[in-house]
Amino acid sequence: MHITTIRPLALAVLVALAVAAGTVAPAALADEAEPPVPDAQAGDLADLSLEQLNNVVITSVSRQEERLANAAASVFIIGSGDIRRSGARSLPEALRLAPNLQVARQSARDYAITARGFNGPFSNKLLVLIDGRSVYSPLFSGVFWDTPDVVMEDIERIEVISGPGATIWGANAVNGVINIITRSAKDTQGGLASASGGNRERDATVRYGGVLANGGHYRVYGRYADVDDSERANGSGDGSGLRRRQAGFRADWDRPLGGLTLSGDVYATDLAQPGRADAPLSGANLIARVTRKLTDDSDLRVQLVLDHVERNQPFAFIERLDVVDLDAQHSMRIAGRHNITWGVGYRYARDRLTPSFLYGFLPADRSMHWGSLFAQDEWALRDDLRLTVGTKVEHNNYTGVEYLPNVRLAWTASPTQLVWGSVSRTVRAPSRIDRDYHTPAVPILIGKVPRFTVGGGPNFQSETANVVELGYRIQPSLEWSYAATAFHADYDRLRTQEANVNGPAYSGLLEVGNKAQGTTRGIEMWARWQPVQSWRLNAGLVVQQVRTHLKPDSRDSSGAAGVATSDPSHYWQLRSSHDLPYNMQLDWTLRYVGALEKPAVPSYRELDAHWLWKPRPNVDVALIGQNLLHRSHAEFGAAPNRSVVQRSVVLKLTLRF
Repeated sequence: MHITTIRPLALAVLVALAVAAGTVAPAALADEAEPPVPDAQAGDLADLSLEQLNNVVITSVSRQEERLANAAASVFIIGSGDIRRSGARSLPEALRLAPNLQVARQSARDYAITARGFNGPFSNKLLVLIDGRSVYSPLFSGVFWDTPDVVMEDIERIEVISGPGATIWGANAVNGVINIITRSAKDTQGGLASASGGNRERDATVRYGGVLANGGHYRVYGRYADVDDSERANGSGDGSGLRRRQAGFRADWDRPLGGLTLSGDVYATDLAQPGRADAPLSGANLIARVTRKLTDDSDLRVQLVLDHVERNQPFAFIERLDVVDLDAQHSMRIAGRHNITWGVGYRYARDRLTPSFLYGFLPADRSMHWGSLFAQDEWALRDDLRLTVGTKVEHNNYTGVEYLPNVRLAWTASPTQLVWGSVSRTVRAPSRIDRDYHTPAVPILIGKVPRFTVGGGPNFQSETANVVELGYRIQPSLEWSYAATAFHADYDRLRTQEANVNGPAYSGLLEVGNKAQGTTRGIEMWARWQPVQSWRLNAGLVVQQVRTHLKPDSRDSSGAAGVATSDPSHYWQLRSSHDLPYNMQLDWTLRYVGALEKPAVPSYRELDAHWLWKPRPNVDVALIGQNLLHRSHAEFGAAPNRSVVQRSVVLKLTLRF
């Protein structure tokens, strides 16, 4: 794997962050340390009471610490214990635990994941972060789900927000934000070794954590995964498996007034291809983050991310992507009533694409930037009433300046219930596929004029969404709690394929345009019930209506199919977690997904189950079954050649030392 040289500016910033860590807090100020995090936050979320769960501290809604019970957003928390008890061994499978996400498996390695509609093979309205590192691709504004991977035992929690998050996180956080937060190195001390094997996949992980001489903590890990090809409906293999090797580290230095975190990963993956040699995928990333408590009412956070990815897609393209992302945030509390957060960010990406004879990008090499400034004020109008007003101004090199405002009002009706509402504007900025994509790679002569069959839209603008939400969260008793959010969104300038028959030379006969509109409306809800200490039930339901239509002046040659969405009208899940005698646990999840229209996919029900036995405190034996109700079923794609998801059984052994 070739890793490009880090830019001198980025390296200088990284060194500055490391130097700053040494002055985060002098020893003489140790008596000013903040109180330790409550047990409700440090513990395993699956083992907490419902009251403790509401007190869990989250950060993704406002980029400040706040209790889940006070968050004025539709947010669901997937805890480390939820992941362990589900048996999930990949990020997409762990995300199935969030009732406010639509997760569809397209093949062994490909997923379509979204919130509140607009799902598809290249879903582009959901922002995904791992420890603050954005993993979306500027190629299509979405996520290649064969790229991000973490050690599942290292995840502290996953914060899943359905609804706009652009004021805080920027363009492309249109329908939701997924923030995957891993544990501090000090919480993963000692050794861990796990191995699993089954009829469809195998994986193994080794991890070790220790103490550094200067008071910090570290962990290092290595991981291997081997996933077999999925089958098509006719029984043939689809060439969608993978073999992945990954290694990485994390180091944390905690000081009374702040801390420093350094983490990084390197990986190499062989992507199976039908009838051809495997395609290589590789990359590396590095995160450096400094936090500093300036005063009792003022905090500073600075983060630098370096990311490199190389992807070789046979008969499509070869991509080399380098990203430098620098972000700074300052929070302060004023007059006891105002909680102000503001920050600046700059993201630079250099994308180099080698075309195939089928697909090309003009220009092949492009440097992109995103500069941003945001500010948000949470104002306590009364002790029980909070008004949050914020906006983000973001600049990109395709459309210039975008404005992303948000207003939220939260009323604490009682100590156990919250009513909130919000109004937001968000955008999905153009990607390289929108502006630069062309097929075939070399234009053909049409009436002596060089033309492409399909071309990117040189005037393609950002897709926009105006969103209104109304939410309610309550815990009527110690045994159960529930939350519900109603939403309505109006979308404009949605992507279409417009006829361009009389276009100029080097344009496409079909050209990407912005001539569609849409609306989504619905309600999402979930509840937790703990009738006895050893048994907990979780249930979730989403009912939604997603509608799109072409504008009167559109000449989209594919008609309504050009802006079709692949979203069910409703989907639900029921999850049970039961502690059994003799150190055993039994968990199962029953899920239902309604039918998809375009392409047509039947509705389905499936059952996943996980049995865990701890013969010794440091040994876990788990039997995991997925998709147990049917030998196979389809979740996404057009018949008759679509891939199907098959029943699988896995045995997993975990040793801690």
